[in-house]
Order: sequence, then C-alpha cells, then structure tokens
Amino acid sequence: MPTVANTEFTGFAGFADTDFDAMSVPGLEGRMEAIIGQVRPKLHALGDALTPVVARLTGETAFPHVAKHARRSVNPPDDTWVAWSPSARGYKAFPHFQIGLWSTHLFIQFAIIYECPNKTAFADRATRELASIRSAVPPHYVWSKDHMVPTGSVHGDLTDEELGELFRRLGAVKAAELTCGIHVRRGDPLLASGDALLREAEAVFETLLPLYKMAQA
Repeated sequence: MPTVANTEFTGFAGFADTDFDAMSVPGLEGRMEAIIGQVRPKLHALGDALTPVVARLTGETAFPHVAKHARRSVNPPDDTWVAWSPSARGYKAFPHFQIGLWSTHLFIQFAIIYECPNKTAFADRATRELASIRSAVPPHYVWSKDHMVPTGSVHGDLTDEELGELFRRLGAVKAAELTCGIHVRRGDPLLASGDALLREAEAVFETLLPLYKMAQA
C-alpha cells in the first residue's frame, strides 16, 4: 500500500456533473467551447496542483500539458486530459501520468503510447516481470490498449496469458499503446472534493510508479 506524503493542495475544487456533460455536447464547435470554457480551467488547476507530486515521485522536473485537440477539424473529442512529462515541449514521447474525463467517468492512469521510443523495451521488461506487475497492480485497476475507447480490462479479471498478451502486443505493433489506472464514475462523491481527488491521484501515481520506472530503464 503506497504511503502518500502529507501534501498540501490548493487551487482545485473538483469536478461537477456539468463537467462530464460538456463531453457530450453535440458538434465540434459546441463541444470545444464547453471544454475550453468549463473543463480546461479545471485541468490546468489539476495540472498545477499535482506537478510537485509528479516531480517528487519521479525525481524529475515535471511539466503539465493540457490536451488542446488542435488537429480536430470534424469530429469532437470524446475525452480530454492533462498529462505530465519531464519536457516542456510535450508528453507523448515519454511514459507519463495523466488524468482526464469522458462523459461517463474520470480516469487517473499511467500511459505509454506509440510515440514513446522506450515502448518496446518496456514491453520486453514487463513481459519478463509479469509476476511482479501482477502483484503490484490492485485488482480493480483497468488496463486499456486503446485510449480512444472508454472501457478496458480489469486487472483482477485478466489471466497471466491475457496480461502478457497486452505487453507482447505493445512491443510488436508499432501503433500499440497501453494505459493502466483507475476509473471513477461520474457522480462519485470523490469527484466533488478537490482535496480528496488530488490525494487519490497521488496514491494512484505512487501505486503505478513501478511501471513508470520500468518504462524508463
């Protein structure tokens, strides 16, 4: 069980149901207006509040990056997020922690995506150390091989063969990616308390730190 530091948090008030409603506003223009006006300020506050936590856990300088969805021209984004990396220029080339929301839930997770040059090395090491990952990741955590899909595979429901296949696919398929973390359903009281949610995020990041470190080796 991670031991969470007695971090003092300020500047983040939590999420409301209306924030999740923003993720189902019809059309690109309308949804982006809702995200920019309502959700993005909270992601910036979340990013600023947790940057010292990420820096302390990883031992690196940390920079928060809030998704801009700048390449969208037709289809509206179904989710939006903030991610942290050791680079001020971006996060996609690094293993990273991220927090974001769909219309149905909030996610707090570790991610390694196809732009990361350490992806294959991480997949190989994760395959070798499957037993330690099996025991380190809590059973209710969720794995996903596609960040564009809101659902995933619950860790406790996966066989060793199925978990190993996620790692093997990550290494073998150029466009493959992998995330692991928790889902918090909209309406959960945790979301309404900024301090409680930040402490939960800190605990999740600490739980997933072995994966982060493994992705850097």
